[in-house]
Amino acid sequence: MRIGIDAMGGDHAPAEPVAGALAAREMLKEGDRIVLIGDEKAIREKLAATPNWAEWIEICHAPENIGMDESPVVALRQKPNSSIAVMAEMQADGRLDAGISAGSTGAFVAASQMRLRRLRGAHRPGIAVVAPTFHGPVVICDVGANVNCRPTHLYQYGVMASVYSKSICGIKNPRVGLLSIGEEDAKGTDLVKQTRALLKADKRINYIGNVEGRDVFGGVVDVMVTEGFVGNVMLKLMEGMAGGVMKSMLKELVSEMPQLAEKVMRAAKAVAVRYDYNEYGGAPLLGVGGISIICHGASDYRAIKNAVRVVEEYSRQQVNEQIAELLADGAEAQ
Repeated sequence: MRIGIDAMGGDHAPAEPVAGALAAREMLKEGDRIVLIGDEKAIREKLAATPNWAEWIEICHAPENIGMDESPVVALRQKPNSSIAVMAEMQADGRLDAGISAGSTGAFVAASQMRLRRLRGAHRPGIAVVAPTFHGPVVICDVGANVNCRPTHLYQYGVMASVYSKSICGIKNPRVGLLSIGEEDAKGTDLVKQTRALLKADKRINYIGNVEGRDVFGGVVDVMVTEGFVGNVMLKLMEGMAGGVMKSMLKELVSEMPQLAEKVMRAAKAVAVRYDYNEYGGAPLLGVGGISIICHGASDYRAIKNAVRVVEEYSRQQVNEQIAELLADGAEAQ
């Protein structure tokens, strides 16, 4: 495989994307290559301390970069030589088998949709995030790609995320829930009610009904379906709350039991690693005709390295092929 990494994307670029590419060597199969896309001079500076990097890394010069605050579509049009635009073009013409970026999510999603097109049968791509919980991983889809959803879009998110949960998270029969304001069938917007009917009618999906936001951490579901606006707000709330609760607990524990401070901090670090988004390697854009992995803007080298692992597993499990087959079968059944 040839895996592209946006070397200029993220809060810590190019240092962390390049470090991730170096660390990912252990993830690669024989013959696999990583292509770092971005400012060649800056990339080479970060590679200089590793004399044998050329054994598995190539560089593709892309002099422009898209900022987080820029309009995605406008930026792609005005900056055709940006790292995200060049990476998507390389995927489209077969020079790359996958793309990874911690840069502008909007630009990466737009570039992937424009260049890679959609999988056969897919109406709107969705971002699938794996939320680490005490009961195991929960796939939430969508968390920001599509904020103007129709029932068919949400239904397809359930199908696609179920495939991802089964193939990548190793859950044999993922429980699929539809995010609503209550478990009762009568609750929710028209969008939720119409989506519920579609999910319930598809017997290939282990649909368990409406679920609430708290059920993400309650061991109730393995896949949670929602539209992009709500999903993104939910994701950011979870991130902020997790950090705040952890800091508060540490402060209280160390204050009440100073003699155990060292043990408390050691235990806290172990928990933090277990539920750190960097360990999950990014979120796939499900429904596009390729492999696009979206990493958190604050990603460090571990997230980039693990994103390479996700790409390898995604390809090996033929996730896109499975999704296309299920969507085609579902369309025929309808």
